[in-house]
Amino acid sequence: MNDQDTAPGRPADALDVRHDTFTVSRRLDASPAAVFAAFADTAIRRRWFKLPGAGATYQHEFGVGGGETAQSTFTVMDAPPEHLDYRSRYIDIVPDQRIVFAYESTVNDVRRWTSLVTVLLADEAGSTRLTWTEQVTFLTRTGDGSADLPHLRGGTALRLNGLAAALQPPA
Repeated sequence: MNDQDTAPGRPADALDVRHDTFTVSRRLDASPAAVFAAFADTAIRRRWFKLPGAGATYQHEFGVGGGETAQSTFTVMDAPPEHLDYRSRYIDIVPDQRIVFAYESTVNDVRRWTSLVTVLLADEAGSTRLTWTEQVTFLTRTGDGSADLPHLRGGTALRLNGLAAALQPPA
């Protein structure tokens, strides 16, 4: 038995997991090549892919077999700080068309969920239809778990709003 098996917040029954799938779609006012570059180019990526909290650190290697690690400390009033940890690995990349990656999210050393994400980029006459499909396994619930999927889906929607903003020319 390792520390992950006995960590606070881990369900007593290791079979107590929940699986969900969601899709978020956006029309972006940029070419598929520009949207793809916003995923691939670390400087552009830092403008829209951010963990909440303070003191964030990031390492990013865009390529099949590469991935990203990110850590931050998130503080809410009247609650102890939470250490957030994100780790991903790129599985499949087709330039300007598709990115497939897997990632895991950890809070205070407890793995909360892991996901497989497929990002499709379709050309729509000078703009891009981005379709983000995420298959998630919740390993440790927050409370009764009813807010976990809406929280994740909402965070993804906000992140994609940030991507749209990062694609706009500087004012």
